[in-house]
Amino acid sequence: MQYAKNFDTIHSNESILEKLKEEEKYIGYYKLPFADTSNIKDFAHSITKKTIVVIGIGGSSLGASAIYDFLKRKNYSLKKLIFLETTDPIDIKSKIDIIDIDDTLFLAISKSGTTVETISILKYLSTKVNFTKDNLVVISESNTPLSDYAKKLDLKTFDVPKNVGGRFSVFSIVGLVPLAIIGVDIDNLLKSAQKVYTSFFNKEKYYKILMEKARFIVENKNKFNINIIFSYLSSLEGFNKWYIQIWAESLGKVSINNTRQGLTPIGLIGPVDQHSFLQLIMEGKRDKTVTFIKVTDLQEQITIPKNSPIDELSYLEEISFSKLIDMQADATIEAIDNMGDIPYDVLTLEKVDENSIAELIYSYELLVSIVGAFIQIDAYDQPGVESGKVILKEKLKKIHTQK
Repeated sequence: MQYAKNFDTIHSNESILEKLKEEEKYIGYYKLPFADTSNIKDFAHSITKKTIVVIGIGGSSLGASAIYDFLKRKNYSLKKLIFLETTDPIDIKSKIDIIDIDDTLFLAISKSGTTVETISILKYLSTKVNFTKDNLVVISESNTPLSDYAKKLDLKTFDVPKNVGGRFSVFSIVGLVPLAIIGVDIDNLLKSAQKVYTSFFNKEKYYKILMEKARFIVENKNKFNINIIFSYLSSLEGFNKWYIQIWAESLGKVSINNTRQGLTPIGLIGPVDQHSFLQLIMEGKRDKTVTFIKVTDLQEQITIPKNSPIDELSYLEEISFSKLIDMQADATIEAIDNMGDIPYDVLTLEKVDENSIAELIYSYELLVSIVGAFIQIDAYDQPGVESGKVILKEKLKKIHTQK
């Protein structure tokens, strides 16, 4: 009897680990946590301007924005970080109107150096600002149109590694430069990511957690193809946005078996969305998994007072808001658990600091790689996104030639 096939079975955890080890040779994000940061810190310490404006979109902004949103309440410095990441004219003007341009450092970030949103905003700003090496820094791959522009003006530049994709670039100069300037301890960020890396590749805690989670997602992807993150902290909204990009852009692909793969990410914030989207989770179609993210120590102790003139709901009195939001999360988790047929897991971060957010982000980068390996797709390209970019550029060129 002869036998041939055109399908593959789900691989073992060991084979997936070996595949990721092989990927390390050409996918650059894996080893980013081990990079030397001395040149970044030296540059960051030299910046005296009070406002930092990042001009970038997608992978050039979402990672840094996620970390900044999570940590900004800690008030690291007097510096303010602003992101210009959309061609929405109202957004552009409203942000430019509130800054002191003479006291602003602009960071133009584009891996390709040809990102339409970034270059168009930079062109607009060049009519408002006299760009020099004192107020504009370029972060791009070497020998791109943007880096060539930087050379003409003798600007400070940082080179984005060619083997690091944009959505996996938060622990590269793309994320570290703006974060270091505003005072984030980037060494602590990287050390925490290193911890996840070491634990995973040594088959310790994170190996067990991530392999188990990835295997469940893959084995049940046809039934539970919507993956929800329910973050019980408003400052995790930036992380939710980052997660949506890396999950959707990495895993919505055609596999080597020519089958269309897709896992749909949704980011929710508790307790706000438990007053709306929770209804769909509880009584709607069973096609969703839910990951709850909680923080043990919110380091904020405002309390609902006993002497309030409002008599209603007296059982709320003398409860801290930190305790209340934690109880709201636990009540939602218990309600879902009671349903018995909604898959969920709970990630509990220790506190609001560099360690927590770095562990969270790097573990999700690994999770995406693991799931991608299981479903046999290239998690690092984005042909669906690129085709739209090509169409847009052709339309813009056509308009330009008609003028």
